[in-house]
Amino acid sequence: MKAIILIVSSLLCFVTAQAGAEVYQRNTARPVNQVVFGQVDTMRNITQRQVIESAQSGWKTLGGALIGGLIGNQFGGGHGREIATAVGALAGAGAAQYYQSGGEVVENKLVELLIRSDQGALVNVIQDFDSAMVFAQGDKVRILYFDDGVRVDKTY
Repeated sequence: MKAIILIVSSLLCFVTAQAGAEVYQRNTARPVNQVVFGQVDTMRNITQRQVIESAQSGWKTLGGALIGGLIGNQFGGGHGREIATAVGALAGAGAAQYYQSGGEVVENKLVELLIRSDQGALVNVIQDFDSAMVFAQGDKVRILYFDDGVRVDKTY
């Protein structure tokens, strides 16, 4: 049997911080497009900072390498210029990686859930951590699909 893996991200707290959208509240009535029932295979707690670093680190490193390469290209001639360009690109990439971890970042708690639906498909959902809704392996859950995201709740 071939398992289908769907990756769905419900990072509503990120949308709020960046676009000013409202966060989904459990006591808010909203139209639901689809409900899928399943069971938690695995869960892990993560932070918003971890997700942001993995999404942005490549662009910052590339930018540092580009700037370093442009600066290095200003020195030497012939093969010396090529070497200076390569060294500048490496130094720029290294500097970008070194300095990108700095700065103040708020770490919002998130939970990543891998859910096996009742139909056998695997669904991965990342959502904000809710201390009133703590998940464990084996929990029966429902996946609520909305126009603008996904939410997982326990079924009792």
